[in-house]
Amino acid sequence: MSPPSLIETHPNLSDAAPVALSYELFPPRSPAAAETLWTTIRELETTEPDYVSITYGASGSNRDTAVELINRLLLETTLRPLAHLTCVGNTPQELAGIIGQLLDTGVRGILALRGDLPKDGQVTDGSLRYAQDLIELIRRVEQRRSALLCAGKIAVGVAAYPARHPESPSEEHDVEVLLAKQRSGADFAITQVFFHADQYADLLARARRAGVTIPIIPGVMPLTSLRRLNRLGELTGVEPAPELMAKLAAADSDLERLHIGVDATVDLSNAALDAGAPGIHIYTFNEHQSALEVLDKLALPRHHRSSARRDIASPQLAS
Repeated sequence: MSPPSLIETHPNLSDAAPVALSYELFPPRSPAAAETLWTTIRELETTEPDYVSITYGASGSNRDTAVELINRLLLETTLRPLAHLTCVGNTPQELAGIIGQLLDTGVRGILALRGDLPKDGQVTDGSLRYAQDLIELIRRVEQRRSALLCAGKIAVGVAAYPARHPESPSEEHDVEVLLAKQRSGADFAITQVFFHADQYADLLARARRAGVTIPIIPGVMPLTSLRRLNRLGELTGVEPAPELMAKLAAADSDLERLHIGVDATVDLSNAALDAGAPGIHIYTFNEHQSALEVLDKLALPRHHRSSARRDIASPQLAS
């Protein structure tokens, strides 16, 4: 029998892997919102997240503002942006141009999404229809630019659904779609919001049984706003926990609501970590207070990288 390899016996491999941390932000809609957002960005930057995802409106609205925000993040902060990209309503040629623009800006991570269908349900002729098609397009653009990328890869993320997607016939179908995205070249998945501790664990078990091997990162929102919880419950078709809603409604102050919501979010995040989550993705709604309070109570095992800002005047070539 041959001896175990050095890789198998290397002592560092027995250590617990650090937990990934990321946030979602969206482009500001006004100068006042921009000022608030940049306060949030500076506060979140101190936690040294692995990346921040930048979303934009339905059908690509305010995409230009999103690209501007991404550019500023790359130039003025230490944050690594993950750019959202939706495909419904755009042709492959249009999307290839957008992907090229993102790569030229310095983006190396894209969250590939289908996007919301038009209200009339009619998709423009020639446009891509599914996230799987977008992933394959990203990989084709990447292949054509391999020399520019020094043969590196673009990190491609996708969405996953702990509860049945509103347009899906079943949870099993959702997992089959996730598996198809993996086969097309997805590197990781981030879940939509969920409200119950067992939903993430169930998704992870079903996905692994079906052959999904990519990391599935739970997306959690600070459960501090009744209005937001009700709205997201309507959008996802998943009822928030009635006990939590009752506690938030009975709270005497915003501070009490904050503490109730943060504790519930920490419990939800810990349950996901106990189930095997490789990281936590926090939907911030461009606010930092509740996100940082959640992070303080989670005590994640994290790696730390240099927080020194890039030298904007004299960028360094990769060695």
